[in-house]
Amino acid sequence: MIALGIILLIVGFLTGISILWTIGIILLVVGAILWILGSMGHAVAGRRHYW
Repeated sequence: MIALGIILLIVGFLTGISILWTIGIILLVVGAILWILGSMGHAVAGRRHYW
C-alpha cells in the first residue's frame, strides 16, 4: 500500500493530475498507520503482522 501510494504521488506530480496526488497521499498515510500498528504487535484486520 505504501509503494502504491508513492507511485501514485510520483505519477500525479509528473502528470499534474490532482486526484492521483490525493489518492497517493491517502494510501501512503493509511499504509504507514497499518505498518506502525502491525509492528507494535496489534492485530490489524485479523492479522498479527501487516506488511
